[in-house]
Parts: sequence; C-alpha cells; structure tokens
Amino acid sequence: MITGADVKTARELLGWTRERLAAEAGLSTTAIGVCERGDQRQSELVVDAIQDILELAGVEFPEGAAPRLKTTAG
Repeated sequence: MITGADVKTARELLGWTRERLAAEAGLSTTAIGVCERGDQRQSELVVDAIQDILELAGVEFPEGAAPRLKTTAG
C-alpha cells in the first residue's frame, strides 16, 4: 500500500492540488490532507481509490522506490 508521502509526491508530479485529487477520486480535500500527513490510518479502500486515480493520470509506484511519471515508448 502506498504511503501519505507517496500520495503527496505523486500529486505534485502531476501538478495537481489537493482539491483536484479529491475531485478526481470522489473524496474530500480533508481526506486527502489526512492521508498525505499520515495523521490517522486511512481505510484500504480510500488509499486504493487514490492510488487508482493517480495511476490513471500517469503515475507509477515502483516497489521500494519513489513515485514517478510513467514513461511512454516512443
């Protein structure tokens, strides 16, 4: 499962605000902020929803490495 730091890094890679990520994931900005700060444990469903949206937008989460933008073969 991705961490709050991963969510924040991925969001920033995309140039998205918390508001944009919240809208895309169907969550509140408060939920995004709580997730990013790690203030409390988020449900797996919330974290999975956030990860799914970020991956659809072009971020990948390699095991043991920081999130990065997907590269396209050209």
